[in-house]
Amino acid sequence: MKLAFSTLGVPGMPMADVARLAAGAGYHGVELRAHPEEPVHPGIGADERARVAAEFRDAGVEILTVAGYVRAAEAGPDEPVLAGLRELLELAHDLGARYVRVFPGGGEQSPEEADATAARRLAAAAPRAADLGVRLLLETHDSHRTGADAARVLGLVGHGGVGAIWDVMHTWLGGEDPATSYPALFPHLGYVQVKDIASAEDTTPLPLGEGVLPLTECVELLSREGWDGWLCWEYEKRWYPRARELPELLAPGREHLLRLLTDAA
Repeated sequence: MKLAFSTLGVPGMPMADVARLAAGAGYHGVELRAHPEEPVHPGIGADERARVAAEFRDAGVEILTVAGYVRAAEAGPDEPVLAGLRELLELAHDLGARYVRVFPGGGEQSPEEADATAARRLAAAAPRAADLGVRLLLETHDSHRTGADAARVLGLVGHGGVGAIWDVMHTWLGGEDPATSYPALFPHLGYVQVKDIASAEDTTPLPLGEGVLPLTECVELLSREGWDGWLCWEYEKRWYPRARELPELLAPGREHLLRLLTDAA
């Protein structure tokens, strides 16, 4: 498996510094948070996109994902959501990223209505994603927290251009164990987001291995099943400014994940 981290853990850091940090800490890739408060978002121009792509290429680090904030199941008309998906797909293509992250965001709708809305929009965007060589990934999050929730939507979409991100915190908070999450997500799985927290009541990010999330079980399961994709550490420093700084934790986090992988082999 390859290792990445999310820039949610280093808010506002210039992209050249992110690329150097990843390379120096031994990570293969980076998930780029695509938000206007960050250096990379859909509003940047062609020259800036080319510069960022070159910085990561020169560092030998892959841009794994453009992590957007489109909510595929949110109430309202389709076109603003589809426009947002198109913008993220174009950005990912220009940066050389293989994935775009989207949220469900079904809100107060019934599960059936939220499923149908998300599936309709993702299916509409899937051909463009395929044309660009980018895959749309629905994260297990908010209204669709578990693997079973995400799989309902993805089964309706039925297109290889759309898949899933398994956020291990959200499936755990949703009461779903890894042995249940993995079979539901496997047909659609793009990659796995790992993290650690103190408890369901305190989700302040912790160094990997210092919390309660079932990381050992997840890695053992993935290894046993022969899955060889990406593990991406999403350290939510942006939302918890008092949490420890991510750069000092990256090397120990990498060593922890490598130990889990070695023990699971």
